[in-house]
Amino acid sequence: MKFPVSIPFVEHLGFELLHFADGQARIAFTPRPEHLNSFQVAHGGASMTLLDVVMAHAARSVEPGVGAVTIEMKTSFMAAATGPLVAHGTLLQRTATLAFTEGRILDAEGKLCAHATGTFKYVRRLPVSATSSHALNGPATD
Repeated sequence: MKFPVSIPFVEHLGFELLHFADGQARIAFTPRPEHLNSFQVAHGGASMTLLDVVMAHAARSVEPGVGAVTIEMKTSFMAAATGPLVAHGTLLQRTATLAFTEGRILDAEGKLCAHATGTFKYVRRLPVSATSSHALNGPATD
């Protein structure tokens, strides 16, 4: 299954969208050597990105034409994440402008490696040009 929009960083990591419907999303990720930490397990940043993306897709799955940007995220790491991983995202509740979600990463044996909760803001998608990096929120102020 193809991601509904192109996300270059997600493509770089090699995420594979498995499910995207009805408040649920599932994404596969097989970490490559450059995605590992010094203990040779999935780097926490790669795991957090996987959780962020799967939760955002769960939020967007009920209204695919709308974007969802991360407002806040809390992550707990329970076990080393090795081998092929599958992330599951669930939309828990939504308002007109916010989505409340949770995500889980499981290893090939089904062991829970990480859990997260996240809040996302629904935003209307605006055209993005090669020279415009402020399509969602206006120009940067720094």
